[in-house]
Amino acid sequence: MGLSDVERDRADAPAEPGYVAPAFDLHGGRCPSDPEEMPARCTPLLAGSGRTRDTGRAALDVLRAEPRNGPGRIAAVGHGTGGAVALEPGRDGAGLRAIGTVNAVTTGRPGEASRIRCPVWAGVGSEDPGMPSAQQAAFTAEMQAAGVDWRLVVYGGALHAFHHSPAGHAAVPGVGHPRCTHGGPGATSSACSPSACP
Repeated sequence: MGLSDVERDRADAPAEPGYVAPAFDLHGGRCPSDPEEMPARCTPLLAGSGRTRDTGRAALDVLRAEPRNGPGRIAAVGHGTGGAVALEPGRDGAGLRAIGTVNAVTTGRPGEASRIRCPVWAGVGSEDPGMPSAQQAAFTAEMQAAGVDWRLVVYGGALHAFHHSPAGHAAVPGVGHPRCTHGGPGATSSACSPSACP
């Protein structure tokens, strides 16, 4: 959705108890309002794991340069395109404590998931048109075959970006949140906090 107050609030939540939690901007300071613009901007980034991985590496470089971060204390959490970006450093062998991805149960190159050395938590809406059941099955098969400590939570009736408030954004088919959030964003934060992975 861009770097709106929602994304800033998501970064503020783990920052309050003292974690370094940047919110990376994939859209150049904008929140695209045209329903066609978001996929047009995100699809090239997701077209191949190379560019997605490079983006993840750049984000990790920023975090590793932050003096308040201790070695081996970095987790990657992302929503939508950011979730796909969060998975790639793990497949690249980065030493992460945890990975959390919402709305992005993407698969990588064959065999690369075996490089993931941390727990992976994924959340997806059962009715997300971008992550249909076949894609969810491919993701779980990849994680299982690689021996990853993984968990996939499917939120019944939820569409894409179910965790995101619709306020201030144009209505987009296939995007929305259920009447009950089932603790989606909170579950992501707690599942992927460093304290959850001693």
